[in-house]
Amino acid sequence: MEFRLIDRIRERTAQPRADVRLGIGDDAALLAVPAGQELAVAIDTLVEGVHFPVGTAAAEIGWKALAVNLSDLAAMGATPAWALLALTLPDADAGFVDGLAEGFAQLARAHGVALVGGDTTRGPLSLSVAVHGFVPPGRALTRAGAQVGDAVLVTGTLGDAAAGLRLLQGAMPFDPANEAHAFLRGRLDRPTPRVAAGLALRGCASACIDVSDGLLADVAHIAAASGVGVELEPSALPLSGAMRAVFDDASARALALGGGDDYELCFTVPLSRVGEVQAALDAMGCPATRIGRVVEGEGVRAQGDRVALTQAGWDHFPG
Repeated sequence: MEFRLIDRIRERTAQPRADVRLGIGDDAALLAVPAGQELAVAIDTLVEGVHFPVGTAAAEIGWKALAVNLSDLAAMGATPAWALLALTLPDADAGFVDGLAEGFAQLARAHGVALVGGDTTRGPLSLSVAVHGFVPPGRALTRAGAQVGDAVLVTGTLGDAAAGLRLLQGAMPFDPANEAHAFLRGRLDRPTPRVAAGLALRGCASACIDVSDGLLADVAHIAAASGVGVELEPSALPLSGAMRAVFDDASARALALGGGDDYELCFTVPLSRVGEVQAALDAMGCPATRIGRVVEGEGVRAQGDRVALTQAGWDHFPG
């Protein structure tokens, strides 16, 4: 049965690439890294009830499992190429596997990603995906490099995924026919990895990170890696129309600051290049909003007051 499940995944995720010398079906894949490129590698695990709600549709799980990893490559300014998938299932449900593989494949095709190997085993539902991408030497975006005086920007809108989860958790009755509710749930289930934006930021951004654990926590990573402080303007945070339609201003901004699961890019650029960068991203349909600045010191402040980061952001092992 395990091998039949693997065959089903392979049939639905086939993506020919010349640099895949040997893909699924052997003990290991054989892959050719293009000359003059560095290899960027990232891996994430998604667990039912932790990273996606129990009962989430299989196709949505497959999409999200790849999306969160492509977001890591986007934050590095890397071009996606290959993926590995380790799938743990409570039982050999062929229909579930078909749906999961289709959701995974939809996003993989959009980014030219080939699934080149993986594993299946029995246990509580979880997925581990590893992705590989290419970046020219010395051109990768990192969390280090932000300079005092740089502007802090973020793509898209913040807090939508956390708002969708809040609805499912009973903050108010979830109505799938409600356009705003459906939008927020969609942002939770099918995040958009900002791969094109990451590529456009190469040579422009001084530091970059994807917003996965919550804006405050992730901006703090940039501040720590760069040895600087960051001052945010909470009133400048970009909020979607759906967020504003469902939640009051205070709740919306709290979700935008600490909710997580957005998979937008937060980055710093020299002040003189803000307009240029915003125009370039806007032209590709990915607007970016200036939300703060890099300052001397350490940590993250908001409107001059230090923000308690211990109360914001996702932590798998709180204590």
